[in-house]
Amino acid sequence: KQSKFWPIVQLFKKRKLFMNEVSQKSQKKILNKINDKDLYDEIINTVYKEKLRISKIKWKADPPDDQKFWYSLKEKVIPYEWDKDNPKLKDEILPIIIDRYTKEITGNFKRSHHGFARRVITSFLARLLNTARLRNPFGNLNLDSTIQIVGKYKRLRKLSKIGTIIMVPTHFSHLDSALIGWIISHLGLPAFMYGAGLVLYNLKIFAYFFNSLGAYKVDRRKKHILYLETLKTYTERAIVNGCHNLFYPGGTRSRSGAIEKNLKLGLLGSTLEAQKELNKINKKIYIVPVSFSYQFVLEGP
Repeated sequence: KQSKFWPIVQLFKKRKLFMNEVSQKSQKKILNKINDKDLYDEIINTVYKEKLRISKIKWKADPPDDQKFWYSLKEKVIPYEWDKDNPKLKDEILPIIIDRYTKEITGNFKRSHHGFARRVITSFLARLLNTARLRNPFGNLNLDSTIQIVGKYKRLRKLSKIGTIIMVPTHFSHLDSALIGWIISHLGLPAFMYGAGLVLYNLKIFAYFFNSLGAYKVDRRKKHILYLETLKTYTERAIVNGCHNLFYPGGTRSRSGAIEKNLKLGLLGSTLEAQKELNKINKKIYIVPVSFSYQFVLEGP
């Protein structure tokens, strides 16, 4: 099928090269923002916050060598306390940290798993949204009469062939991810890349799907510049490489079901950086707002 030509499939064929690109670009951006004299302080601050995270909030999805890595890195960094101008900080220590963050964030994409996930999601939604399915569970799984898709989706398909799509949906429910995944597939669009909170990876079934469907890990406990810059660069380089992306600009779920007014534009800002680079080859990024509407939200109050 045409899926072998999807941008996300092509990107993960060269996964290691992509990770190296993300790491190198991230280091360059960080060094442009932080003076050489301040780099030591930023690195030691990162090590301190990581050790604090490990001691307070430890998740199953965390790398198994987390504690060993950060404690050993501290031993490597401390000797530079009285030699903060030492070039080894930016040439040796910084790459170690950024390479690790890049590895933590990077997902994967497998076409066979994508097909399986599509069938599972279709079955799940059909049974969830139509109680009659329980009486005839193996009947025709047609969701067209249950899920109404409204909008210029024919134009959207055309745009996906000439540029890169960034979908920015509202976020009401845990059901949103399954629903938008089905809609993207149902409309005949290529698979999208999206961020998934690391906490979801604590459940093996979610980790299985996310790890092979193009999702990248977002650890919201990490708020320091070295991690955040790597995360932004990851999305930027994916967009530059033609991968369609999906962000929830509201950041978290809207418990009331109202459309969010206060948006978090951090990752969306990487779209602007990507567009600056794509201007050189006259390629466009199209930001597409999407709104969900439910009769009721399953996990609402």
